[in-house]
Amino acid sequence: MGTRGKRKAPARQNNHALVIGAAVVVAVVGAGVGAYALMDSGNGSSASADEKPKVPSGPPSAAEVRTAADRFLTAWQSGSPAKAAAYTDDPGAAQAALTALAEDAHLSGVKLAPGKRAGAKVPFHVTSTVSYEEKGADAKKLSKPYAYDSSLTAVRRKSDGKVLVSWQPSVVHPELKDGDRLVTGEAGDPPVKAVDRSGGELTAKKYPSLGTVIDGLREKYGKKAGGTAGVELRIARKESAKGDEKNALPDKTLLTLSEGTPGTVRTTISPAVQAAAEKQVASKERASVVVIRPSTGEILGVANSSPGFNTAFQGSLAPGSTMKVITSSLLLEKGLADVNKEHPCPKYFTYGHWKFQNDDKFQIKNGTFKASFAASCNTAFISQAPKLQDDSLTKQAQQVFGLGLDNWAIGVPSFDGAVPVQSQAQMAASLIGQGGVRMNPLNMASVAATVKSGTFHQPYLVSPEFDHRTLAKASRTLSGRTVADLRELMHYTAVAGTAVKPMSGLGSDMGAKTGSAEVDGQKEPNGWFTAWRGDLASAAVVQQGGHGGDSAGPIVREMLLNGAG
Repeated sequence: MGTRGKRKAPARQNNHALVIGAAVVVAVVGAGVGAYALMDSGNGSSASADEKPKVPSGPPSAAEVRTAADRFLTAWQSGSPAKAAAYTDDPGAAQAALTALAEDAHLSGVKLAPGKRAGAKVPFHVTSTVSYEEKGADAKKLSKPYAYDSSLTAVRRKSDGKVLVSWQPSVVHPELKDGDRLVTGEAGDPPVKAVDRSGGELTAKKYPSLGTVIDGLREKYGKKAGGTAGVELRIARKESAKGDEKNALPDKTLLTLSEGTPGTVRTTISPAVQAAAEKQVASKERASVVVIRPSTGEILGVANSSPGFNTAFQGSLAPGSTMKVITSSLLLEKGLADVNKEHPCPKYFTYGHWKFQNDDKFQIKNGTFKASFAASCNTAFISQAPKLQDDSLTKQAQQVFGLGLDNWAIGVPSFDGAVPVQSQAQMAASLIGQGGVRMNPLNMASVAATVKSGTFHQPYLVSPEFDHRTLAKASRTLSGRTVADLRELMHYTAVAGTAVKPMSGLGSDMGAKTGSAEVDGQKEPNGWFTAWRGDLASAAVVQQGGHGGDSAGPIVREMLLNGAG
């Protein structure tokens, strides 16, 4: 096994030095970014012609990460985009982005200070000056300091084992995505002053969730609202993404060099509801909520735990058992279910070679459809799949609830839900909000609102009178009896089913539905809850929150309480 004594040194040793010819790179410690000096290695030996050098593999060492980061940051700081780019794994893209910082974003005097390494990731602080010379007779040279934090990750290239900076647009700025650019100049859209339904100004500082909403309002209404553009440093989003309402992010202002004159855009936001929504999502991770008025479709509040992507409006998530509201309307209309008549709820039901089951494998013997709905019995719905057409649910969602037609015009980008035509097991799974069905809190709040009002009213954040746009409409309405039955199902769930706790004490004019949507790779399902109370409807999702009644239910409860004033 060998001894514990002094080990014999290998014939050649080169653990952490990067040899360039007969020179060794050594770090010279100094302030800010490390510099590098060359010194003679004093070793004239080299591999023989018959030996193939071994290519290093595995994660980069701490020394290699520091070396890669310092080389890149030193070259960037010195104003050498090509040299800096050569220390990345995508020199072409890196050089273009770093060159654009000076030419398009007008950043100068860039100073980079690396922070404490965490594995292969190195954070760094950027300080710079943004300068811009206006055009015209009264032109002025504008200049402001700009600082931000970013990070880079070192990776080992497989072909030769060299450790380089993994190139991503976010290295230049943490909010840049593929195809985005940093640009300084006259704003593409004049600024807007977004106000609530009472005329009070809405700001991202006061309401963090409204940051992307206000950006979206500016992009859509900046020119229409009558403002004049200023000069700013902004993120110009990739053009192709702007046409994708589902995933689009609006341009974002990072620094204002010259204030423009904002035009005013009045929204339907209620300050009390918005404040309550912000408070509720702040207490949970990955939570999103929307509140609307069923009689009109006005959006009273919207909030997300994370202020980046607007999941509440643009998310695309399986809604789980909250989808059973739509499925129930379908079964009731087709005579496949009756609120107070016996309806099957077995432990299991197999369809399309899939064996479906209920939570904890429960069953309800000789129970009514109302009991199955209130207990969220999956097999009560799956068992009806053989009697439905592949497109039955799709048509119901589109024709009655206005979903999945990509025609909502709420005033900012939104995703209008998706209920694709599917077959066999996937069609059956869609009946319980799995399969290919995708929704967000805006969609599911609208579903509850449609049940309450009896008619689909497309949700909106900005009145259509402001810009004379046309709102989406449903091609038909449910019968009075079916609407009454749906209200009874949701009310019973709120007083005797899975939604009892969140809806306790909210009166008689209310109803709710819980949901838990399984997601591959997650330990806990996404928790959903949708409900109405009086002329308010709300829906929330807490990703990886577990049971909807426990996670999303309390959020919706607070919305229904705060919106009543």
